[in-house]
Amino acid sequence: MTVSLQREDFDISAEIDRLVDGRTSVGAAVTFTGLVRDMVHDQRILDMTLEHYPAMAQNELERIEQQARSRWPALTGTRIIHRFGTLMPGDRIVLVITLSSHRQVAFEAAEFIMDFLKSRAPFWKKERTEQGEASWVAAKDEDDKARLRWQ
Repeated sequence: MTVSLQREDFDISAEIDRLVDGRTSVGAAVTFTGLVRDMVHDQRILDMTLEHYPAMAQNELERIEQQARSRWPALTGTRIIHRFGTLMPGDRIVLVITLSSHRQVAFEAAEFIMDFLKSRAPFWKKERTEQGEASWVAAKDEDDKARLRWQ
């Protein structure tokens, strides 16, 4: 059960293999991978820069992961990777892996983690468009609504 903040890309299969580590009691490995889109509001995105305060972001991601483990004791593994720096369309931003002996727990925990990452993780995103404009991405109401369903 680990959390990483990193500039470099990740290998999804390698991360699953490390987390499962040969355990045959794992019946479900659910993954979510977030990608940089190339279009936002009819504007082509050239790149996205993610900024963060390392200690604050690490602590918050660990807190979210701990909440998931507390809520679903049947989780047998979790892995969260969140990238920072400048990313291009198609690049991977975030990876969430949840393991359990049964799929429902793994699916629910992965959704929970993503809902909280989207609304609580202290990352700031700036998108640069083909028109040369750079703007910070505002928080979305639907992300807060998704998080509130878990209360």
